Amino acid sequence: MRIYAVADIHGSQYRLNLVVQQIVDCKPDMVVVCGDITQFGPSEVATQFLNQLPVGTLAVHGNCDPVDTPQAIERSTAVNLHGKLIKKRGVTFVGMGGDAAAIRIDHSIMVGSRMQKVKDCVDGITVLVTHVPPYRTCDRVFIGHHAGSKSLRELIDMTHPRLVLSGHIHEDPGYMTVNETVVVNCSIGKRSEGAVIELDASITVRFIS
Repeated sequence: MRIYAVADIHGSQYRLNLVVQQIVDCKPDMVVVCGDITQFGPSEVATQFLNQLPVGTLAVHGNCDPVDTPQAIERSTAVNLHGKLIKKRGVTFVGMGGDAAAIRIDHSIMVGSRMQKVKDCVDGITVLVTHVPPYRTCDRVFIGHHAGSKSLRELIDMTHPRLVLSGHIHEDPGYMTVNETVVVNCSIGKRSEGAVIELDASITVRFIS
């Protein structure tokens, strides 16, 4: 599976146009949008922007998106992944959008018609989609401090998902491996236009710049 992952469009039609062009060029099987689709709203912008993406898309909201953005994603052609476990093309995706405070290992997510603790739903084949990256993984802000989620880092250290897709920290796009987990910060900006991930027997990551 080829995934094009991107975050932090921040209500910019210019950035969205770059995303659409990369979809045309890279021909992904699916797109994953890791939050901050808008710049503090309105949430209808998320609906309008996601409707412009010409391929199947999973999305979560970010800290700069209004609280009703998950509902706006539901009204678009994309799939709202926040607080859910969804399988696509045989791959399990789990989504937790919002800010760092929204990520806790004791939170529950929707699995089919029932709720389960997220720590019981993530394992070595899961693709975990968040907005905020895990602590100490592609999360350095411009002053050099780590600004990722400690709760998310605890979750991945406990459950070892196969892949984590996130954004939020614009200064530190890139990827690294933490134990068995590949962590990607796919923030779009001056340094990157997102990441193309080939998810097969192995994982390869290519950043677009």
